[in-house]
Amino acid sequence: MSDTCTHDCSTCSANCASREGGEAAPAKDAGNVNSHIRKVIGVVSGKGGVGKSLVTSLLAVTSARRGYKTAIMDADITGPSIPKAFGLHSQASATEQGLLPVVSKTGISTMSINLLLQNETDPVVWRGPIVAGVLRQFWNDVVWGDVDYMFVDMPPGTGDVPLTVFQSLPVDAIVIVATPQELVRMIVEKAVNMAHMMNVPVIGIVENMSWLECPDCGKKISVFGESQIEDVAKALKIRNVSRLPIDSKLSAACDAGTIELFDGAWLDNMMDAIEQIPEGTRKE
Repeated sequence: MSDTCTHDCSTCSANCASREGGEAAPAKDAGNVNSHIRKVIGVVSGKGGVGKSLVTSLLAVTSARRGYKTAIMDADITGPSIPKAFGLHSQASATEQGLLPVVSKTGISTMSINLLLQNETDPVVWRGPIVAGVLRQFWNDVVWGDVDYMFVDMPPGTGDVPLTVFQSLPVDAIVIVATPQELVRMIVEKAVNMAHMMNVPVIGIVENMSWLECPDCGKKISVFGESQIEDVAKALKIRNVSRLPIDSKLSAACDAGTIELFDGAWLDNMMDAIEQIPEGTRKE
């Protein structure tokens, strides 16, 4: 390991002892003693603005509809949008055991920085270490209770905050979100490479804004050109692919806080794959 090592493997290509196993990997945070979380699924993207929070929300709703106890950790501290999508505006409360998540209408436990701010429109102007500390508090200090699937809405990119999530939380797998544009291969590959560095499997990829359905004839229009997502997934050995359309009803539901009422089976196959993640594979 170099004397100038930042301990951030996502920004380094050196095959040092730390990466190769010569040093023990940082231990995962233990979490709250009153939390029992079976599986943690990270939802990531190589860049912002691709609909990662939408995918997180839809996966969580799909999970809850299948009868699972479901939770969302909104790890996008500087750009939180999960509470708005679910119509959550009350502040989180606390007990001697820790912070209590805010529960949505259908029973999805949620924690987000917007549920702790006095005004949900207040900006979060914090440096990386403070943001990372808040994320660890979301895991360690929140009384999540019994949860089958926790979905973590990650901040975009491959920087300090996503690294904190990978190193501190026992992430079982990730779902990558992208859009059908020219640079998709490069952006997706960055996210895949970071997952590999952190020894976390990629369960699948969701292409958002994949098509627009003509309201008159029902024809699918590829607004951004023909999709390359199948080729990208094959090249990167990602088995599961889902597509989301450009749908004004989805946007309206997020704006109105009624995402739990969405009607669509676009992510059913992704949830099928998540259900098939075997027990005992988590890297603590």
